[in-house]
Amino acid sequence: MRQRQRRTFARLFGSLVLVAAAGLTSIGTSAAPAAADGPRPLGQIVPVPADVSPGGSPYTIGSATRIRVTPGEPEVQRIGAYLAAVLRPSTGYALPITGATGGDGIRLLLGADDEGLGDEGYRLTSAKGSVTVAANTPAGLFHGVQTLRQLLPANVEKKTKQAGPWKIAGGTITDAPRYAYRGAMIDVSRHFFTVAQVERYIDQLALYKINELHLHLSDDQGWRIAIDSWPRLATYGGQTQVGGGKGGFYTKADYQAILDHAASRYMEVVPEIDTPGHSNAALASYAELNCNGVAPPLYTGTHVGFSSLCVPKEVTYAFFDDVVREVAAMTPGRYLHIGGDEAQSTSKEDYDTFMTRAQPVVHKYGKTVMAWHQIVDATPIPGTVAQYWGTTGDEANVAAAAQAGTKLIMSPANRAYLDMKYDAKTTLGTNWAGYVEVDKSYSWDPDTFVKGVPARAVLGVEAPIWSETLSTSAQIEYMAFPRLQGIAELGWSPASTHDWTAYKARLAQQGPRMSALGITYYRSPLVPWV
Repeated sequence: MRQRQRRTFARLFGSLVLVAAAGLTSIGTSAAPAAADGPRPLGQIVPVPADVSPGGSPYTIGSATRIRVTPGEPEVQRIGAYLAAVLRPSTGYALPITGATGGDGIRLLLGADDEGLGDEGYRLTSAKGSVTVAANTPAGLFHGVQTLRQLLPANVEKKTKQAGPWKIAGGTITDAPRYAYRGAMIDVSRHFFTVAQVERYIDQLALYKINELHLHLSDDQGWRIAIDSWPRLATYGGQTQVGGGKGGFYTKADYQAILDHAASRYMEVVPEIDTPGHSNAALASYAELNCNGVAPPLYTGTHVGFSSLCVPKEVTYAFFDDVVREVAAMTPGRYLHIGGDEAQSTSKEDYDTFMTRAQPVVHKYGKTVMAWHQIVDATPIPGTVAQYWGTTGDEANVAAAAQAGTKLIMSPANRAYLDMKYDAKTTLGTNWAGYVEVDKSYSWDPDTFVKGVPARAVLGVEAPIWSETLSTSAQIEYMAFPRLQGIAELGWSPASTHDWTAYKARLAQQGPRMSALGITYYRSPLVPWV
């Protein structure tokens, strides 16, 4: 369904009459902020909608406004409650939720009966008497609610009563994503981040219609998920982090809390257990996983490529099977990521052997294999998804694998890695892939970045953030925002809308919203911030 959705919507909007329909005042370089008491132009959001038809009177949220939801649909009721929780503190209005869908108010209607909207699209219609979000699925309604939030003044995000008025411009937005996979990764291994910190990041990602959360759960510096059959992985291997801090790990209840919060934001969790390299935390926890039977000390540095599971030992595969079994049983999502990058201490022969045995284990427990793009140097089994993190786009082996049927997630490090420094003055992050300013992270096409890769092979995009130098939520946010919004737009909006000049005008309008949400962001000099 997801691939059919993508092709259907590409036909509907491939020619894109967005600029003609919405006018340059909606999304173009001449976009002007709304008057103090007027609504925000209908298309001036991130990601930019696929089709915008402005016109008619705006809808104004007032004391009589009700949130009207499709009756008998608990998920729609929950989305209505989510929206009410956003709007009530800042507007000061009661905004009762009712199952009576007719009449004045904000209407959330399930059953749009529009194949072009697919699984995640929505239609938002605003007029004097009501604003209606309609979709085929609850996920589509949720994404439509994010658009509705952005059409309101930025102060709507605040937790105390604000002045208003709360107007939504008149017209219709018809919108659906370019790619089914629109992800962000957070590395909780180099530095540990609590459940509350991860949930905060999930909420920030949801505003920009990200639908995949990739959790990097194991590495040399720490093992972050409890495994009952190998308990020392977490209790011993999780007790430190880069720089020697106390580390930490998620109990199964903690992990379930993250899963539940992600699900409430219509976000799928992709857990990653990095193998056969990046495995020092596991090797330190269990001596038998080492070829010499001696456990190395815990590691708190930042070098890579020095560790490897012992491929010839059968205990390695018993360990891998147990970990995958438990993680798969906890995780409702489709994917399980097995790493596979920077395995310099694993011989080519051993790497091939390990991946040949590891991939079927993931399949056995009902998950689709995801791995970093080095998996193509082994033999990807049918269905395996490779995550590209190169910088040149010249990798003939990746192109050959894609031509042979391997699907790709695009995360080029010199475009999508959110931990790269913005410039030479940036104090956080690293620059091994170069400096990545906001324009560079936006100005590329996932379908064409790797030469020779057919567009049909690209499932979507992901923005990873590695935490060697990041230990607080504020630091994560500073490096992620505003580059995350650009990756989100590449993943959601039609390719024909991608224009830096128009985008930076819309991105500038996000500054007050991020401030209202308490997001610590980088004020790039390339963006004309409001």
